[in-house]
Amino acid sequence: MTRAPDQGSPSLAVHLIHAPAPAHLALLEGALCDRVSLTFGQEVFEGAEVLVGGVPLPEQLDGPAHLRAFVLPFAGIPPATRALLLERPHLEVYNLHHNAPAVAEMAVALMLAAARVIVPADRALRAHDWSIRYDDKDPGLSLSGRAALVLGYGEIGRRVARICLALGMTVRALRRGPLEQPINDDGVEVFGGARLLELLPKAEALIICLPQTEETEGLIGAEEIAALPPRAVLVNIGRAAIVDEQALFDALSAGRLHSAGLDVWTQYPADVEARTRTAPSRLPFESLDNVVMSPHRAGHGEDVERLRMVRLAALLDGLAGCAPLPERVDCARGY
Repeated sequence: MTRAPDQGSPSLAVHLIHAPAPAHLALLEGALCDRVSLTFGQEVFEGAEVLVGGVPLPEQLDGPAHLRAFVLPFAGIPPATRALLLERPHLEVYNLHHNAPAVAEMAVALMLAAARVIVPADRALRAHDWSIRYDDKDPGLSLSGRAALVLGYGEIGRRVARICLALGMTVRALRRGPLEQPINDDGVEVFGGARLLELLPKAEALIICLPQTEETEGLIGAEEIAALPPRAVLVNIGRAAIVDEQALFDALSAGRLHSAGLDVWTQYPADVEARTRTAPSRLPFESLDNVVMSPHRAGHGEDVERLRMVRLAALLDGLAGCAPLPERVDCARGY
């Protein structure tokens, strides 16, 4: 299956391992410049210069003689894919952040729901129990005037930071790499990663927007959680392995943290049948009223596939010389 360029136009041969659904394919084709031609399927077109896929086979990367770039149609790099790409440093690697708005919205939704104790109040009122309204010590926290710390200042982190500013919060962020001095990015104070322990005691809301890499795995352990101010809110829409699961559970159980909003977990269903009977953790987070639980769906939504096609078209146009190119993925760092 192909989309041929106009006659006389230089062509960038792009092969998609998985063909989009017809409606999404039409959207992709309509957004591409006329220098891009498309082919599809598990058997990679031998003339492909760009391959689009998630977890390719070695032969799919090695078959095309002129392959120069690999595109992941989502954020992050699966470990198996990263290993293959590290063995092929001649390939440029790119990914898509089409769902950054949706993920940022979920991060803020989890923060608000956790801070304002939305889920327990909803559950009680469904049972016709109004008690929380008349509680002299309402457990809900107002976030206006409090301080947020955003870990990871990429497309998602920047969006989260802007929303937190709009809520009236003081916002700090940590980005990868060193910074001799913090910089002010339109009201967000941005620091280098080495300042984490210094900033945690000021973080009344900690929002984790990091990828999982060797550098970030276990980044928030017992020491870091203990460094947070009493009754802080923790939100994780990055990866579960970034946070010490036991330390988080213990802090929430003891009331050391006010609450948490979690979209990422350490256990996932192994197959379709297990989707209705798999605990998200070895620890009973579901027993805690101060946790808002979401089944790793921050990046989902009815508009996500349309946005994927739009961003993929822009990236392919960039590779064809029709548009600016985004930053490449650094496979050595994992993002």
